[in-house]
Amino acid sequence: MRPAESPGPLQLRTYRPEDLPAVVALWRELFPATAPHHAPEESVRRMVAHAPDLFFVAEREGVVAGTVLAGWDGHRGWIYSLGVRPDLQRSGIGSALLTHALEALRRRDCPKVNLQILDSNRAVIAFYRRHGFVVEDRVSMGRPLG
Repeated sequence: MRPAESPGPLQLRTYRPEDLPAVVALWRELFPATAPHHAPEESVRRMVAHAPDLFFVAEREGVVAGTVLAGWDGHRGWIYSLGVRPDLQRSGIGSALLTHALEALRRRDCPKVNLQILDSNRAVIAFYRRHGFVVEDRVSMGRPLG
């Protein structure tokens, strides 16, 4: 019996246009669109047009394993769309992506990072708590501009 082969090294890099099909498939699986502005293709298009250097992909053996978007408006940073393929979750990829995004924001002199999570997503809340995030006494509000 042969020992199981270890997976290839994880590469963290900025998004490339050829990643689009894999990113769209991943986001459709992980983040069901609840509004037209959440459609993966549109989100990718806007991110690439606005801040392509803050859109990161984790790749293993030539395959997209996860993504994270970092946002920076000069006041505070944001983390969006941090997700890892279900078969690779709990392998450190999400932590690596989060650390990579936080370092990119730190290099921009970002003093604070926020993110939003559905209150029902307890596993993800626990993940972010392990990375030093705390639940703040805030009300999240939004308004479509379309």
